[in-house]
Amino acid sequence: MEKVIIETPLTEEKVSRLKCGDMVLITGTIYTARDAAHQRMMKSLTENKELPIDLQDAIIYYAGPTPARPGNVSGSFGPTTSSRMDKMTTPLLDKGLKGMIGKGLRSFEVIESIKKNNAVYFAAIGGAGALISNAIKKIEVIAYDDLGTEAVRKLYVEKFPVVVAIDCYGNNIYEKGIQTYKTE
Repeated sequence: MEKVIIETPLTEEKVSRLKCGDMVLITGTIYTARDAAHQRMMKSLTENKELPIDLQDAIIYYAGPTPARPGNVSGSFGPTTSSRMDKMTTPLLDKGLKGMIGKGLRSFEVIESIKKNNAVYFAAIGGAGALISNAIKKIEVIAYDDLGTEAVRKLYVEKFPVVVAIDCYGNNIYEKGIQTYKTE
């Protein structure tokens, strides 16, 4: 396990150096999108309409914020369960998405698409949303404002803490972790 510092955009070259289990600090622009935003993006794709974000070398964080306290940029901003986006993930990866941040397992289809598209799945620590919010320096709603907390947001982050859960080679921390502690 290494500690890796990366800046966005998340290029293929950067992705190929990341290994399952690496602790990563991300600085730069990431986007948020949850279920409802993904559904709208899928509708845009099927209608051959432009997406609200340029997915090329982008990272999407599956999360929505709580209201910020006075003087803070963000309230708690913890990850959402990633499997809820699984049916909508492959088309976004095919359009150039390189990174996803969430929590929990991914489907076989998503893992295969991660490998095919030289992408990466990062895990953020569930329950640590208040701590994670300290890395968020700027927030801007850029699409689907009517969705409230599920609107697409552009975040500028500094040293945003994640772990490589599934690397571009298909190595999976959830499987690796089980094998590490498995007893016969």
